[in-house]
Amino acid sequence: MKLVLASGNAGKLAELRALLGEGFDLHAQSEFGIADAEETGLSFVENAILKARHAARASGLPALADDSGLCVDALRGAPGLYSARYAGVHGDHAANIDKLLRELEQVGNAERGARFVCVLALVRHADDPLPLLAQGVWEGRILRARAGSGGFGYDPVFFSPAHGCSAAELAPDVKNRDSHRGHALAQLHALLA
Repeated sequence: MKLVLASGNAGKLAELRALLGEGFDLHAQSEFGIADAEETGLSFVENAILKARHAARASGLPALADDSGLCVDALRGAPGLYSARYAGVHGDHAANIDKLLRELEQVGNAERGARFVCVLALVRHADDPLPLLAQGVWEGRILRARAGSGGFGYDPVFFSPAHGCSAAELAPDVKNRDSHRGHALAQLHALLA
């Protein structure tokens, strides 16, 4: 099945290609000259559907959208929907992490709980009345400094208690399987079966 990914994020594309496996031919929307959709939703679900419909309409192909982010308890769920542009510039991972660490500087270790959230929306066409929705959550906490060089985004400061290290220190296959995105993809596979 040929799908357009409603994102130009190379990290997401690589992860989703690995997780989808055989039977899916996933292409970034940028390959079709499609610009990002305006994310005007008030939830991960709304934004995932908006992005999927936008990519499907512009490409004429079924579309998969991933809306995900980091929700930190001490920040009342921030950066949340604004995770990719938390420091002001979309996709500036270093600046986003720097801002997060500054805001949590005075927060004790016990209050640094956080979770990665991922919602996937698959539409067969732009006006699909029944998008397939899957979601995954990965519980952890925010470290005081970066650790590891793998992954992308907030991975270097997201500590996974189940693994005893940051997301950036995990082998790619382990992260892909156990992450929020991995759990959402497993749900999506079950829906497609």
